[in-house]
Amino acid sequence: MLKKTTLFAFAIAFGLNAIYAQTNPWPQPEKQMHPWTRWWWPGSAVDNKDIDILLKKYQEAGFGGVEITPIYGAKGFENRYIDFLSPKWMDVLNNTVQTGNKLGLGVDMNTGTGWPFGGPQITPADAASKLIVQVYPLKAEKLLGEKITVKEPKQEAAVLQRVIAVGPKEQKIDVTAHVDANGNLGWRPQSGDWQVYAIFNGKTRQLVKRAAPGGEGFTLDHLNKTAVDDYLKRFDNAFKGKSSGVRAFFNDSYEVYGATWSAGFLDEFKRIKGYDLAVQVDKLTAKEGGDDVARVKSDYREVMSEMLLNNFTKEWTNWAHQYQAVSKNQSHGSPGNLLDLYGAVDIPECETFGSSYFPIPGLRRDSGDIRNVDPDPMMFKFATSAAHVNGKKYVSSETFTWLTEHFKTSLSQMKPEAEQLLLTGVNHLFYHGTTYSPQDVPFPGWLFYASTNVVPANPFWNHLKGLNDYITRVQSVTQSAKADNEILLYWPVYDVWNDANGLMMPLGVHDVDRWLHPTDFYKDAVSLNKKGYSFDFVSDKVIGQTVVNGNKLVTHVNARPYQTLVVPSLKLMSNVTLQKLIDLAGQGANIIFQALPTDVPGYHNLEQERKTLQTTLASLKFADNGKLKVMNTGAGKVILATQIDDALNFLNIHREQLTDCGLQFLRRADGDKTYYYLVNHTANTISENVLLNKASDTVLWMDPQNGAYGLADAHTQNGHTSVKVSLKPGEACILQMGGNFAANTVKWVYQDTLQRNIPIETKWDLSFGEGGPEKPENRSKIDLLPWTSLGDSKAEAFAGVATYSTTFKFKPKTNETYVLDLGKVAESARVWLNGKDLGLVWSFPFEIRLNETLKKGKNELKIEVANLMANRIRYMDQKGIQWRNYHEINFVNINYKPFDASSWPVMTSGLSGPISIKAYKK
Repeated sequence: MLKKTTLFAFAIAFGLNAIYAQTNPWPQPEKQMHPWTRWWWPGSAVDNKDIDILLKKYQEAGFGGVEITPIYGAKGFENRYIDFLSPKWMDVLNNTVQTGNKLGLGVDMNTGTGWPFGGPQITPADAASKLIVQVYPLKAEKLLGEKITVKEPKQEAAVLQRVIAVGPKEQKIDVTAHVDANGNLGWRPQSGDWQVYAIFNGKTRQLVKRAAPGGEGFTLDHLNKTAVDDYLKRFDNAFKGKSSGVRAFFNDSYEVYGATWSAGFLDEFKRIKGYDLAVQVDKLTAKEGGDDVARVKSDYREVMSEMLLNNFTKEWTNWAHQYQAVSKNQSHGSPGNLLDLYGAVDIPECETFGSSYFPIPGLRRDSGDIRNVDPDPMMFKFATSAAHVNGKKYVSSETFTWLTEHFKTSLSQMKPEAEQLLLTGVNHLFYHGTTYSPQDVPFPGWLFYASTNVVPANPFWNHLKGLNDYITRVQSVTQSAKADNEILLYWPVYDVWNDANGLMMPLGVHDVDRWLHPTDFYKDAVSLNKKGYSFDFVSDKVIGQTVVNGNKLVTHVNARPYQTLVVPSLKLMSNVTLQKLIDLAGQGANIIFQALPTDVPGYHNLEQERKTLQTTLASLKFADNGKLKVMNTGAGKVILATQIDDALNFLNIHREQLTDCGLQFLRRADGDKTYYYLVNHTANTISENVLLNKASDTVLWMDPQNGAYGLADAHTQNGHTSVKVSLKPGEACILQMGGNFAANTVKWVYQDTLQRNIPIETKWDLSFGEGGPEKPENRSKIDLLPWTSLGDSKAEAFAGVATYSTTFKFKPKTNETYVLDLGKVAESARVWLNGKDLGLVWSFPFEIRLNETLKKGKNELKIEVANLMANRIRYMDQKGIQWRNYHEINFVNINYKPFDASSWPVMTSGLSGPISIKAYKK
């Protein structure tokens, strides 16, 4: 049993104002509840001593675990490289797991090096494949005058699979049997002009990107089960059939370029779709065309999705389970149904790439940090939806990838990006990330080219715990409760696949403008979200497994039920899915169609499938009900409504009105408790009473920024709860409704009525602490200003921490409560008042509550400020100091050009103020 002193120490460390667990509303944090970080091992040049030192630093900074990905190495350190999965590599992995266990840290690992999966064990037969089709003109009574052999260079491993002759009026003859071993075609047409299509299983020849030593080689054919099994045998040999203690095996985003084929594709296609794709090769390879071409290509894309799902995703997940581990997969970018691919793994993982615009006043977003496509929350929801509808506890994210240009990312910029993920249901954040760097490598250490550098060499490192603790508190709630969403929104994937252009269709984060943004599905999702509805996306497969309980839709035994399913305007729907939806309505569910489908997908048996659809549609008898049409069937309803919210209102499914004032929310439920996670990303303070759809006499306000809590000002009103909310731009809170509260829980003190603003206009002492390249001289009795404004070249180049100190007189009033406003902070701070550590101030609005620490008379204020790495990197590039020297891609800027900071302007560092004490009515 823990001693009281231990419990007290834990409460203080976690920033809570309650000692005993039974009075503390925050769920007890487990390692999964903390953010984790991707841990790159350059060249796998790691050793146990440095691993132990670094893991301890990560644990102290508030991380819950690491995800190991070996990559290319630094030049000059080749004698330290360790081959991937070698006995020595396995020794350091085992030490990492053991040290992590001692520190309470989890360890995940990439099932490969760099990305995508591949390596030296990949033979040509197992390598990623592509469809090669060569077309030969052939006239009547003529033999083909050339051999049918692959013409593309470096395709020695290509295999001829089929030869199809296409003649007038779409005559098609399989002439494969007429091709001899030397490629001679011994068949001639009797009349007309023909085209001979030769189908080869070729190879993409793609190599593993950013491979580590021992991981180099061809990329895996993910569609080939035999190839996947062969690939994983290398890991079986390394693990010797025993669990390594790795919690999860990880797979990065699908970046297998041009992998349009697989050796068994034709056989799988015939099995799944019921017709011979080879005979339709002319349609499959057409660069443009009409309906038939689009349908054949849709079938092709669907089969590719099934092969990726069954031959790789499920196979790899089952393999992970054999080692008492789970699978964690980034499905985006895959040429398949993202919802099904995410749903087949244990932990679906999405990705945020680049920076987003937030109107929070003062939040920096440099024009050079803006990529072609901003991170889109609706893209994240493919992963979160798959987790929710399949009853999975965790959904993770690769977080902060290329958030800004190197060395310019602040904690205050990271917070709203993280919140945007958390609001969609992500509850297991992985930073992108942290690079292993030996202790004997000078500043800035080893770095990875595409990351936000969350490393001990970063000046904000000692302030990082502020962000990590914030995320931990939010995730402690969202992991302990389930998504409480009322709507299932059907994703019409067949409308996406039914495209006559191109061949393979990867659905990636960088091309959402093509496959996602133009769709009615996307527009409906954005509209529903803005209006305050909660929803998850649902696929045909999940609809197929859904049952009805009362009038609720149950997608999985571990998922919370949904109140309705919405089908957006679409063209194509399979007869199987349409009939299932009608059956669900008959069993008591309420199904909403924005528009009924007008056609079926696919090419095979098309006329019969169309007749079946028309028969089904004709059987739907709707009664006009003003803004919508309703068909009662069995115990449920099918509703046809152009405006989805008309149908939702008809069903008494109500939106959360709090979005009207600009708040964003996530709702989770745990037994009799409901949680609302509220975030203010607007430019204005939101201070008003908001109505919540859940009814509760008591509401607990929980502050994830510092762990404080208290009873909110709330009352029930017509079956809803009215809660007073006061959040400044950039602030967040969690509201707990239901559950048991300690009898001595105090009321939450709102600070929304400003009485007076008292500026601190005294002189300051400035002293420089840890950092470099050189420590500037300390200053005494100066006006408040950034240290980069001192006119000192050493201060301009300095990256590290500096402390501002002053004394001031104050006279508190009993009817006031106080906040210290730090004004402009570059970039984060820790505050002491009268010798008491008040904590970290690292995000907007850069304020901290003072309360009893502010005393009458003389007060001593000390503020430690950390800047970023940018100014020191600028100095090093100006002086020609070599710090980047890596194999492969070396080190590039955000636009993938050679990195050079020498022309950067100096980034403001320190305090600009004005610093004041804000007095609010108590």
